Amino acid sequence: MINVTKAYLPDKDKLFRYIDKIYESAWLTNNGQFCQELEARLKEHLGVRNLILVSNGTLALQVAFKALGLSGSVVTTPFSFVATASSLLWEGIKPIFADIDSETWNLNPDNIEPAIQPDTTAIVPVHVFGNPCEVEKIDEIAKRRGLKVVYDGAHAFGVKYKGESVLNWGDITTLSFHATKLFHTIEGGAIITSDDDFAKKIRLLINFGITGPETIECVGINCKMNEFQAAMGLCVLAEIENIGLARKKVWDNYRDHLPTSLQFQEWNKNGSQNFHYFPVLFNSEVELIKIQSELKANGIVPRRYFYPSLDTLPFCSLPASCEVSRNVASRILCLPIYASLGEDDENKISNIIGALLK
Repeated sequence: MINVTKAYLPDKDKLFRYIDKIYESAWLTNNGQFCQELEARLKEHLGVRNLILVSNGTLALQVAFKALGLSGSVVTTPFSFVATASSLLWEGIKPIFADIDSETWNLNPDNIEPAIQPDTTAIVPVHVFGNPCEVEKIDEIAKRRGLKVVYDGAHAFGVKYKGESVLNWGDITTLSFHATKLFHTIEGGAIITSDDDFAKKIRLLINFGITGPETIECVGINCKMNEFQAAMGLCVLAEIENIGLARKKVWDNYRDHLPTSLQFQEWNKNGSQNFHYFPVLFNSEVELIKIQSELKANGIVPRRYFYPSLDTLPFCSLPASCEVSRNVASRILCLPIYASLGEDDENKISNIIGALLK
């Protein structure tokens, strides 16, 4: 079976050496040595000022919303994983969907201001498949309208914009370190901010608001990363360059062999590529379903990612005109891509698609 992705497993002996040290210290959580080490290494690797590790990427979003005091409504994209919207709803915040750009598949800045409501407190864009948003336009709108910006950067690990980390844009950017991600800690995530006061507040929020053995300063929650997750992260980070090179090889091979009739994502000209996903857009949903069925019949499992468009979900459906998102969502398919995907399997996937599109 060739799935859409496969978790990267680092050198086992290296991981076990970390685990041996965890057993020796018996320090399993609560900001242990490996969490501290991973935070420091990730800050350096990514080029960010403050990075706070958390137990998963969805909680990273929820804590970000709490830290910024968001309420009322926010403008966001309907073309994303459901957690972008469900995390808002979970916090009692109403997502107002603004349509996406038909080429980049990111939130279209031109659609943000018409979606702003009297109670809107923030913009929550997504760097879709790691493709940097038009961060400067979004920043200008946010400053002029007095709104906060939280970027869902779940796919944007290591991505740069104009030579600097794209994660530095906005008030906060969140990351997911789920097992299926380019960089992972089995489960996990991070919150990134250039604001030291926000960083201090976030550290309180993720640990019940506790400031000392007998002091609790505010309402908080528990979403700390544990030492076993951090150990996995340190092992994966040590091999991240090789992971990137392997994924680039897969990505390039697809582009060289897939039919030119397919539509590919238009990448931000100022952004770097991290080869996290390989999405393709078919001419119609009928064509997509035909391709998907044939691939599955050959033991290949792509994913309709993102489908459906979030503005169509009954629990978060609000008056919106997101026809571009609905159209793209109906025709998009993410093909298998991971570091260990073999060239023969890649060619098999390309050949099946090519044969059916003749």
